[in-house]
Amino acid sequence: MVSGGPSVERMLGGGLGRHARPGGVWYAAGPWAMLALTFSWLVLMWRQRACLDGGDAYENLCYTDITALFYWRGVGEGRIPYLEADLEYPVLTGMLIDLTRRIVNLFGGLTAPGLVGDELDHSAQLFFGISAVLLFLGFAVLVWAHLRMSRPWDALMIAVSPAVMTAALVNWDALVVALTSLALLAWSRRRPAWTGVWLGLGVAAKLYPVLLLVPLALLCLRAGRWRPFFLTAGVTAVTWTAINLPVYLLAPEGWLNFWSMNADRTADLGSIWYVLSLAGVTVDALSVWVAGLMIAGTLALAFLLLFAPRRPRLAQGAFLIVTLFLLVNKVYSPQYVLWLLPLLVLARPRWLDWAVFSVAELGYFVAIWAHIAGLTATGVGGEDRIYMAAVLFRIGVQVWLCVRVVRDVWHPSRDIVRAGGLDDPDGGLLDGRPDAPWLVGIRGVLAGSASGLRTRWPSAST
Repeated sequence: MVSGGPSVERMLGGGLGRHARPGGVWYAAGPWAMLALTFSWLVLMWRQRACLDGGDAYENLCYTDITALFYWRGVGEGRIPYLEADLEYPVLTGMLIDLTRRIVNLFGGLTAPGLVGDELDHSAQLFFGISAVLLFLGFAVLVWAHLRMSRPWDALMIAVSPAVMTAALVNWDALVVALTSLALLAWSRRRPAWTGVWLGLGVAAKLYPVLLLVPLALLCLRAGRWRPFFLTAGVTAVTWTAINLPVYLLAPEGWLNFWSMNADRTADLGSIWYVLSLAGVTVDALSVWVAGLMIAGTLALAFLLLFAPRRPRLAQGAFLIVTLFLLVNKVYSPQYVLWLLPLLVLARPRWLDWAVFSVAELGYFVAIWAHIAGLTATGVGGEDRIYMAAVLFRIGVQVWLCVRVVRDVWHPSRDIVRAGGLDDPDGGLLDGRPDAPWLVGIRGVLAGSASGLRTRWPSAST
């Protein structure tokens, strides 16, 4: 090479950049995860063809609230949720529904009083199609958020999940799961204020994201990091209020409909309480039982998160609290699997657990529609033992997963995420933090008491 002339490296375009990886796109999780999600969504849309062609929604396993509510909640008549029509969803979900209706009008559909026949059906299908596009974007955001966390390849567990291929269009839950994962991503990036924004929006879409504040509070207490928690909780409350207050002031009765419906609900599909009712067992004061079990389970979780040998990861606490809520809840709709899927992937990213979880939820998905259609009623008095078995199997698998997560918490060496000496790579401001002095002091007292008992009564240890 002539001195002073261009190097071969420069002639060919320069050296390998510091962000480049050998193999390029083939070794990156992002393109594969998005491709897998697209395939899953195409399978889901193909499954919906039977319903779009007028087939029986239950027998073809393609039921969706999206078209049902278009007909039954005044959406097709152009009514504004809460102000002009009751809606059994929190405000942000209602806003998404109304936004979709307005997009239908922009694309030539009609949503107005007096629509009947083909005109109404065409608008309903257009409403479903636009909803499907928006919800796909929600799932893309969900996968994107997980790709930005510490184990990007685990996003494939979401992208290829049978839960997406079956339940992703039953309801508008893509909105809330995307917002919840954005909150967890923001926390992992040490941005508690943005965590509060996404959590507040999530709670305004569905109620369950507020549960994540429980393990967050306990872990911040254990680490002595109160300021980030209060910032997150405060922004969550402000964001939720900013979304809800205008609707409450304009239509208080419409706003209260969601809360009153859930308070008055009896044992409903998918719950252990519904199985007991099918078996002829009536549980009086059901709301008291649900509240009592939720409080007891939360206290047990608090002990685990505070006194485990090593501070648990936030994702583990989040999975346990949401699963507890769903185990004792009065209803388990088939789309609730989407609430658990991202949290399971973060809490215990093992393909065996994912596979068992998927089998149990898929079995429940098939059983619930067969049950509603009356296809599986057997036994004395028409008992649906197949459906009851599917619910109990799903509950059993969820309990099994909780036991495995608890085992990982109590024996951190079993936790695959902590392999290589990591603490909580998605724990944000909690990652690597030592326990607060007050907790170390309590542990010392407890250890001293236990040592004294062993010295005084040595036979107690045998």
